Amino acid sequence: MLFGKRKQVVKRILIVEDEPLTAFDNENILGDAGYEIVATIDQFDDALEIIAREPVDLVLSDIRLRSQRNGIELARAAKERGIPTLFATGHPYPGAADIAVGCLHKPYSERQLMKAIECVDRHLQGESVKLPRGLELFAASDEPR
Repeated sequence: MLFGKRKQVVKRILIVEDEPLTAFDNENILGDAGYEIVATIDQFDDALEIIAREPVDLVLSDIRLRSQRNGIELARAAKERGIPTLFATGHPYPGAADIAVGCLHKPYSERQLMKAIECVDRHLQGESVKLPRGLELFAASDEPR
């Protein structure tokens, strides 16, 4: 479609972040960009409850959370439900490629966050993308869409 709007698969995002300012910024940046924010939370159990009852297209999660359980366990649970996870973290996890679609390394700018979500969306649709600084994408996601 010439000059038409590109198809998006990522529309509804669950933000899981234990740093209040980062969570607030992410929610506002993505909400202002037209994404529907399902919730912004900092607890594993709350996130698990939300992915069980709400349609979510992408989980944007830190690895460290305010509970005993972490973003790694959340990404595994989300993957079991066919929901991709993008880690946004300053603490990379060596096994992330097995459970997440990618990793956006902190600190990141508003522009990097927006570009990262766009790249993940395109990646999930099988398109090749030029990665912004700080974003790492993993092999094509095997989650059902």
